[in-house]
Amino acid sequence: MCTVTFWPKHRGYRLAMNRDESRARPLGLPPQRHTVERCDILHPSEPTGGTWISVNDRGVGFALVNWYSITARAAGKPLSRGDIILHLRPTENWAEADATLRRHPLLHTNPFRLVGVFPAEETLREWRWNTVELETRNFAWKPRQWISSGLDEPGAQKSRGQVFREKCGLATAGSAEWLRRLHRSHAPESGPYATCMHRPDAQTVSYTEIGVGLGSISMVHSQGPPCCGQWTGKLVLASKDRS
Repeated sequence: MCTVTFWPKHRGYRLAMNRDESRARPLGLPPQRHTVERCDILHPSEPTGGTWISVNDRGVGFALVNWYSITARAAGKPLSRGDIILHLRPTENWAEADATLRRHPLLHTNPFRLVGVFPAEETLREWRWNTVELETRNFAWKPRQWISSGLDEPGAQKSRGQVFREKCGLATAGSAEWLRRLHRSHAPESGPYATCMHRPDAQTVSYTEIGVGLGSISMVHSQGPPCCGQWTGKLVLASKDRS
């Protein structure tokens, strides 16, 4: 249950994600700076260490959502999908990310959709794992959304997608404030189909926003539903060419 929005800008992009979870599940931890293989990375974390969104000092961003439309499940005790991005964090391009992902023990992983953003190549890529096959899709460097819902995925995609398309027509479309308004929106009405989702058993529990531009990379985070969450501040990385 999540909503991910991508918006390109001059030599960079914005990537925002509402994370929707059971009210009984422990809250995630706010973003921190990490260093892996001499690569600086920003991401929030599960209490157990995994993550659902990250960006590194090359501006490469990842976001992962569960794929509820696929009902098949991995055999045995599944591995946490939160570990997937941990292994991809220091990658520099989509080919390296693809090779790393294919080495992951996918047969023990439940279905997911993984978004990868590679600004140096202006490549927007999605990997889809259905417990049998890993499918890859390339998309044009244009605004796009990914939506998941454990209650009614097609219904949520239709409702939230319509709101997204309507908001794309605004003069402010693509700005940071526009993106935040979109992700705290209760349109068409407050409930399970809104971007900022509220149900008796689950709700949007956080909002995370990546900003990549000339010379800087940032992440801001709201702990709790973005309609009333607590902003935890802004973390910044210097853009780095590690070639």
